[in-house]
Amino acid sequence: MVFVAQTAQVAEGAKLGEGTKIWDQAQVREDAQLGENCIVGRGAYIGTGVRLGDNCKVQNLALVYEPAQLADGVFIGPAVVLTNDTYPRAVNPDGSQKSASDWQAVGVTIERGAAIGARAVCVAPVRIGAWATVAAGAVVTKDVPDFGLVVGVPARRVGWVGKAGAPLREEGGRWVCPLTGATYTERDGVLTQDADGTALGSPS
Repeated sequence: MVFVAQTAQVAEGAKLGEGTKIWDQAQVREDAQLGENCIVGRGAYIGTGVRLGDNCKVQNLALVYEPAQLADGVFIGPAVVLTNDTYPRAVNPDGSQKSASDWQAVGVTIERGAAIGARAVCVAPVRIGAWATVAAGAVVTKDVPDFGLVVGVPARRVGWVGKAGAPLREEGGRWVCPLTGATYTERDGVLTQDADGTALGSPS
């Protein structure tokens, strides 16, 4: 069952998956598609044609501008902004007001399980890799690798995170999740989860 708060605005052409909830004063524009069990918080904005996978959370006052694409299980923190204009201007060089035909929207792509912290800004076009974490207040201007942990303005990678979200610890040449014990291997700046998923010291 879909829930839409009385003060929310959901365009007629928008598609909401089973179990999705749209809370007070949120707006979901035309042709947006939200998967199952998504949550759109108070005052959040989902732009025209935006795509959300299943189990996404868009927290209060977040702005997700078209043509953003969010995979399953993406977390968008409070007041996050996903931009869509490379060279923003209100007017053209001759002083005339810009219209939809005067610029081309570019989007932010966020892969499965990634999390964007509160008040972070992702400046399109960028890709946030699967299970990556963007720290609160960061400004992302370059692609973030899978499992990457980025902080700062502009954002830079300072470590790796596992699927549970905690920063990984390097032990014996592998990266270990302190919460689950899952292990990861880094090669040439790319992190992948080990197939066996076992913690260091576990019996083979």
